[in-house]
Amino acid sequence: MRIEATLRALSDLTRLRIMRLLAHMELAVGELAQVLGQSQPRVSRHVRILCDAGLAERRKEGSWVFVRNAIGEGLAPPLGDAAARMLAVAEDEDSAFSARCAEDRRHLAAIRADRSAKAEAWFSRHAEEWDTLRLLHCPDEPVEAALAKALGVRGGAASLGKLLDVGTGTGRMAELFAPHASHITALDRSPEMLQVARARLQKFPAGLVDLAQGDFARLPFADAAFDTVLFHQVLHYALEPGEVLAEAARVTAPGGTLALVDFAAHDREELRERHAHARLGFSDEQMLALLSEAGFDSRPAIALSGTPLTVKIWTGRKQAGTAQAMKPAALTRADRS
Repeated sequence: MRIEATLRALSDLTRLRIMRLLAHMELAVGELAQVLGQSQPRVSRHVRILCDAGLAERRKEGSWVFVRNAIGEGLAPPLGDAAARMLAVAEDEDSAFSARCAEDRRHLAAIRADRSAKAEAWFSRHAEEWDTLRLLHCPDEPVEAALAKALGVRGGAASLGKLLDVGTGTGRMAELFAPHASHITALDRSPEMLQVARARLQKFPAGLVDLAQGDFARLPFADAAFDTVLFHQVLHYALEPGEVLAEAARVTAPGGTLALVDFAAHDREELRERHAHARLGFSDEQMLALLSEAGFDSRPAIALSGTPLTVKIWTGRKQAGTAQAMKPAALTRADRS
C-alpha cells in the first residue's frame, strides 16, 4: 500500500512542485499558495495527500500551518531515497518541469525577502528596548565565545548532536551553533519571535533546523530527544525555574548537556516591570541546587562581568538513569499531528 500511496501522491504536477519547494525550506500553507498561484483550500488538499503518503509533514504554529519535507522520516529509506532521487532527476531531465520549478523558486525568493523585511521592521520597533537592556551587561560576542567553549564546540563537527534552543527569540543561538549540530530545534512561545527567527534561519539547508511553538514548562518533545539543551537569557522569565529545568531534563538524553546563560543575582527591580523578568538573576548556589535537583552534574560556572549586570554560564551533564520528570507534559510527534 505504501508504494501505491506514494505514486498516487506524486502523480499530480502541483504536488510535484510542492515537493521541490519543500526540498529548499519549510513553508506555510499560505506561502505555498502564494508561490503556486492557487487557493489556500486547494493547496491544503494537495498537502494532505502528501502528508498521508508520508512525503510531507504538517505542524501548527499559532494560526499558521507549516509544511516540511518528510522524506527520510515519514517515508523511510530505501523508498524515500528513491522518491527523492526521482524528483531531482525529473527536474534535471524534464525541461518544462524544470522551467516551472525555476519560476517557483523565484517566487520563493520573494517570500524569503518578505520574511527578512518583516524581521527588520520588527527589530526597528523594538530596537530602543533591546539596546537599553544590552547596555546593562557585557557585549554579546564574548558571551557567545565563552558559551561555545563551554559546550566544547570544535571546528565544523556536529559535536552538539541534536540541539534544542529553548526560547530561541531571534534565532541567534540556533544560527551560531547550526554548523556544530546534527539538527537544531528552535522553540519559542511567541509566533512573532518565530517569524523573526525563521527569517534569520532560512539560509540553512532544509531539514537542519526546525522551528516549533511551545512553552518551556511543557516541551512538546519525547523523552531523551536531545543531546544538548540550551537556555540563553530565558530562565529569568520562569516563575518556577525548577519545574522548567525538570522538563529540560526529561527531553535531554543521558549523558547530554544542559547550558544556561543568564544573569547573576542582581537588584535591578525595573527589569521586572520594563522587561517582564520574573527572576532577578540567579546565584551560583541557587543554580547548582536547581541543576542537581533536575538530575545534572554541574561544571564550574563562567562569569562575564558587565556594568552593572554580570552574565553567567552554567552547564551540566545529564546523569544516567535519572528519572524522567513531568512526563505527562510531554507530547509525542503523533500527539501533535
